[in-house]
Amino acid sequence: MGALEGKVALITGGESGIGLAAARLFVAEGARVHLVGIDEAKLKSAAEELGAEHALATVADVADEGAVAEALRAGSAHYGRYDVLFSNAGNSGELAPITDYPSEVFARTLSIHVLGAFHMLKHTTPHMNDGGSVVITSSVVGLVGFGDLSAYVAAKHGQVGLMRSAAKELAPRRIRVNTLHPGPTSTPFQDDIEMRATGKDQAAAAVDFDAMIPLGRHTTTEEIARAALYLASDASAMVTSSTFAIDGGMSG
Repeated sequence: MGALEGKVALITGGESGIGLAAARLFVAEGARVHLVGIDEAKLKSAAEELGAEHALATVADVADEGAVAEALRAGSAHYGRYDVLFSNAGNSGELAPITDYPSEVFARTLSIHVLGAFHMLKHTTPHMNDGGSVVITSSVVGLVGFGDLSAYVAAKHGQVGLMRSAAKELAPRRIRVNTLHPGPTSTPFQDDIEMRATGKDQAAAAVDFDAMIPLGRHTTTEEIARAALYLASDASAMVTSSTFAIDGGMSG
């Protein structure tokens, strides 16, 4: 039997990157998945790849509470309940000093990461089985700070506070809540951050970022997915309110 045999997992940002890698692994480990994201074409492609018997896809912006509530109504009607929430949707915001940072971009970044994770907790956990698991994708910058990324750093730290509050609230139901903290990971999302931060092309920017990682390389989406699988599965039954770093030692 797989580690998630018979379980139902909701994955936001499920159409690409870490979310899609996790969806593939969760399905391989016996789960059915509900993919939520904003790119309808990519969601459809991901669901088709995983198979109709294993995957449902719904378009929703996690910052929009009405859209989240509607997605959860559709998913709970289809599957009946959830066992895992992988709250993974995100954006990077701008790269600028605080004095020049656009306030509307700052607000939007927090709304996706913090308010979005809050919406997912609020509307998913009433449909979640006792003993379930919530995993929120934060970042290495949710554990340490970097200049010129104020919105992203603040949002990723904010997710940790939300996680710790939710972990206490949901403990009586044995629902575990943890944050996952990837370091630089090989995705177009990360490539964009690195190129903007360094002013270099993708390959040269990646080399610069590798130099900041004690283990000397980017993490892969498959490695992040395996970390998410551990936190989602019963193997981590006594792990809650933790900040699980998978960053090659960058936050150490």
